[in-house]
Amino acid sequence: MKGFSFFYIEANLVSVIIFGIILIHNQNNIDRQEKQIKFDRVLLAFIVYFLADSVWAGIVDGVFPRSIFSIIIFLIYASMAAITYFWLEYVMAYEQVEHRNRPINRFAVIFPFLISTVLLVLNYMIAPEKLISADLETQPLFTLYLSAVPDIYMIAILFYTIRKARREENPVEKQKHIFIGTFPLMVSVFGLLGEKINPQAPTFCYASLILMLVFYIQAIELRVSQDPLTQLNNRGQLERYCAQRTNLYLEDRKTVVVMMDIDTFKAINDTYGHAEGDRALLIVSGALKTAVNSHSMPSFLCRYGGDEFILILHPVNVEETGQFLEEVRTEIRKDNCAYPLSISAGYDVLRDAPDTIQDCIRRADQKLYEEKASRK
Repeated sequence: MKGFSFFYIEANLVSVIIFGIILIHNQNNIDRQEKQIKFDRVLLAFIVYFLADSVWAGIVDGVFPRSIFSIIIFLIYASMAAITYFWLEYVMAYEQVEHRNRPINRFAVIFPFLISTVLLVLNYMIAPEKLISADLETQPLFTLYLSAVPDIYMIAILFYTIRKARREENPVEKQKHIFIGTFPLMVSVFGLLGEKINPQAPTFCYASLILMLVFYIQAIELRVSQDPLTQLNNRGQLERYCAQRTNLYLEDRKTVVVMMDIDTFKAINDTYGHAEGDRALLIVSGALKTAVNSHSMPSFLCRYGGDEFILILHPVNVEETGQFLEEVRTEIRKDNCAYPLSISAGYDVLRDAPDTIQDCIRRADQKLYEEKASRK
């Protein structure tokens, strides 16, 4: 085997091992949401592609028999299309695209791949030399087949994510949408640049591995800091936020801790089921995010546990807190529910030392229950 081909195959196999480790780790994760399942399929498609690409290099070097090259050609084509297809499915799950699981919509998504596959098979049966030469060099027509379907899917991915990013007011969330949408494009660009600079180098392999690891590390960080249902910060992230004194004391601004919960949440679960209880949590968390994003006021929002939420606001005047909560309640009322959905809230101001954030949270919690008692 040529030394360079060995290096090329080695790079592919290292990527297979790393992606395999990530895939096994994800399979053992108890949190198996829809987008997690889609992400795992992307990993599997990458693994198939790198294995097929390694065998192809071995065929070119004479290590594997040439008789299997037609199978490997199809695997390379199919896995390349599958990478972008499953990433599109992941994006649609991440962006919560409506009706994405309807049969007609699923067929529309896979239709370009089906048409391209039929044409590729017919082309190979009629004139295989137009795809691969006798010395196993890929022809422009095969490159067209290899890139056409992924290009269609990348356009769809950019459409969904850019549209969502334009509507997003939170700059951090906007960056997430853009990164997810441009991920396959970045992999392709780096791969094409590598082909121009050194066609024999495994540039696509390196670009895929690096970007997937960056994305996976970010996903792990989100799991540690984010509530899986509401996508808000979790209690652990609240503790990390409060541990930084600079987060709590902003010049010329107050620090107000707001404790909130959903009224009659247990009754909602008991009467309408836990799925409706989850929907109530999503409505309230969505209203909170909308209100936070509509203000330039510094803030921190998290799901504290169960149906409880904590919001740390930094208004210039404490009176702004009451106005903010009224905006949240107005936003909640926009959703049509089979039951009256509302929140109770209590808030208090963080004072100078020796007062602590924990003391302020307790005072806000006490005022929350005082409000609930007065309303009863």
